[in-house]
Amino acid sequence: MPTVAPLDLDGHCVAAAFLGGVPFFALAAGTVHRLDHGHKAETVHDGLLCAALDAAGSRLITGGEDGRVRAVRRDGTVDDLGAVERKWVTSVAAGPQGAVAWGTGRTATVRFADGRLKTFDHPRTVEGVAFSPKGMRIGVARYNGATLHFPAADGKPVELEWAGAHTGITFSPDAAYVVTTMQENALHGWKLVDGKHMKMTGYPAKVKSLSWSAKGRWLASSGAPAAIVWPFHGKDGPMGKAPLELGTRGNTMVTAVACHPVEEIAAIGYDDGMILAARFADQKEVLLRRPGRGAITSMMWDEEGRRLAFGSAEGDCGVVDIAG
Repeated sequence: MPTVAPLDLDGHCVAAAFLGGVPFFALAAGTVHRLDHGHKAETVHDGLLCAALDAAGSRLITGGEDGRVRAVRRDGTVDDLGAVERKWVTSVAAGPQGAVAWGTGRTATVRFADGRLKTFDHPRTVEGVAFSPKGMRIGVARYNGATLHFPAADGKPVELEWAGAHTGITFSPDAAYVVTTMQENALHGWKLVDGKHMKMTGYPAKVKSLSWSAKGRWLASSGAPAAIVWPFHGKDGPMGKAPLELGTRGNTMVTAVACHPVEEIAAIGYDDGMILAARFADQKEVLLRRPGRGAITSMMWDEEGRRLAFGSAEGDCGVVDIAG
């Protein structure tokens, strides 16, 4: 049976993550907690808005209401990466070769490992940023679509248009697709080789959590009373195919998803604090955690896929060990 080691914190958990096997929990108030031979915490921001794990899994990149971009290391050391006067850092992303990106207002900034900065201005607010897993390329979610930039080169960006407000962005692990979350209850995608559109609609709520399966064959999403898992292993991604619906629970909404790093399994978090694991092949479910305080807001597996860190909107955090 899975066992749960609870961590009762005060406030909204923005991100739960593992750095080198150590569980980290970043709270909206600006503190980052870790379970490393005891409970330890650092104040990183005056108001934390976003967080992302770097590609090497060695730093948690954070952005805040204080206009700062910082990196928290496994031992709790905090490094300053950037600062913007009188603006909020509303999205962050980590990419290859130690690069980091963030969004403030209408500007996306890329910081290279050597400290060089490159900025990209947009006509509308930068709502989300993401790095391609292949090559130095970033995607920016914006009003009426997405923009792709190559920060290391001088050239025109690639504009991906679709009417509506796009609030977040992700690349598929093979870099063949870009998918955005939207202000309306939908996802939108583009097949980059030919620009084909992929409309993923029918959600009863906004999609706030996305997770790619280990080999990129599936994209799991929140925003419904089940985890909606779209197939991406055909030549046109999910077009013309029905998604899997995993962990259906009547009127209880899925608020967070996290695909296992090895197996085609997803952890599914709900608005009542419950967490299930479901297998794609046969939809078999295992209860990982009973309902608790607050909706699950973030989850992440460790590298081996044996432990799952989770956080809730009420600070009801912890680690599930599936080996018991």
